[in-house]
Amino acid sequence: MTQVIDKDFIQSRIPSLKPQCENCFGLCCVALFFSKLDGFPEDKSSGTPCPHLDTAFRCTVYDRLEKLDLKGCISYECLGAGQQVSQITFSGKSWKAEPTAASAMFDAFLRMRQLQELRWYLMQALSYTMKAPNTELFEALQETEKITLLPCRSLLEFQLSEYRTKIFRLLSEISSRIRADMGNQFDRKTKGQKKGSDLFGKDLRKRDLRCADLRGTCLIAANLEGAELTGTDFTGADLRDTNLEGADLSQSLFLTQFQLNCAKGDTRTRLPEFLERPTHWF
Repeated sequence: MTQVIDKDFIQSRIPSLKPQCENCFGLCCVALFFSKLDGFPEDKSSGTPCPHLDTAFRCTVYDRLEKLDLKGCISYECLGAGQQVSQITFSGKSWKAEPTAASAMFDAFLRMRQLQELRWYLMQALSYTMKAPNTELFEALQETEKITLLPCRSLLEFQLSEYRTKIFRLLSEISSRIRADMGNQFDRKTKGQKKGSDLFGKDLRKRDLRCADLRGTCLIAANLEGAELTGTDFTGADLRDTNLEGADLSQSLFLTQFQLNCAKGDTRTRLPEFLERPTHWF
């Protein structure tokens, strides 16, 4: 039986890929290494609670993050890894309730974040190929979802690095096909921009980046104001302080909420479906 891939199929999975802080034990505020230089409250090692995390696992300065210029906190996105580990992997038992399991919970969170990212990319790839569903993509999504349900020990023992390499190879192949198809629509060849380039601070407003491969590219503080970015692959691109004001990202490929949170945009910026306009853009 052929699996039907439509907007309802995609939409039904989106909530599990968005943070639900009320169902999490503040894992991002504890498990992560913080650097004050990266826009976090202070330097801290992984496994140490942020000083602003209260006893109910809530951030006491959440409504003042922008005023305090805590860009790291504003930008961070767990893609639902927090609630997945808190409620599924550890069945609702917190690291405070079971201190001996704290280290394993934090490690599980870091790995779950990577798996959720893979789920997000696979969901996007399926949304791009809805008219001709890709069986390999669907099976990869199913497999990844099963891995997120593994018990903690199995999750920590899973060969994640090898698995990520396999999934990203598949996504790269899909990206090449999609960009080639899109490029044919306006006679644009999918070449000319080397992936992984250093475009730090570059003014790219006059460069044609439609269908470009910007995977892993450094775009920190680059100027893409008003750019047409149809078919542009942003997998893993660094968009910190990138100017996206008035840019058309509505048909860009493999963007994440985290990337948008790091960038600068406005009400004119057009976004892909299923992604939200960061509140600090207004």
